Amino acid sequence: MDDIAAGHPGAPWRMANVRPVIESPWLGLQLADVTKPSGAVEEHYLVRLPEAVMVVVLDAPGEHVLLAWRHRCVPDLWSYELPGGLLEDGEEPADAARREVAEETGCTVRELRHLVTFEPAVGSVASPHHVFLARGVDRIGEPTERDEGIFEWIPLARTRQLIAERQLGNSGTLIGLLHVLAHR
Repeated sequence: MDDIAAGHPGAPWRMANVRPVIESPWLGLQLADVTKPSGAVEEHYLVRLPEAVMVVVLDAPGEHVLLAWRHRCVPDLWSYELPGGLLEDGEEPADAARREVAEETGCTVRELRHLVTFEPAVGSVASPHHVFLARGVDRIGEPTERDEGIFEWIPLARTRQLIAERQLGNSGTLIGLLHVLAHR
């Protein structure tokens, strides 16, 4: 698609003069001159967040999903979430998924499969989110991360109601659970 001629509505947006505004492990913010397919040029902010993983952990029969009830301070939101977190430098998404489940729940997963990778705010932010499905867990000890909420096994059939009641507010959690529900 990159070879579509400038001026065509399907041509790519082009960036030039990219300059840093904020650089931290949590947030990269840059300002760039962007040329749209129409030829119009404007300044545009580029927001880059770290890659993340989330894991739909099902019990062995596949009837319950492991979710954390937790508060998120930025949107001031209480909701259920899947275990997950940010990738460490050089870490593969599947390894991060296994690590996050162990740190947050004190369990290892028996079986892990990649479901989907998505961008949570594709028009504004670059931050690949990798969603995995895990089936079955084995307890290895206490969670090492204490601030991740209260985990409980929720009947998978109840997740539709939780979505309708807006008790699932995290995009990765919604995408992971909707994917699993759609392919049952």
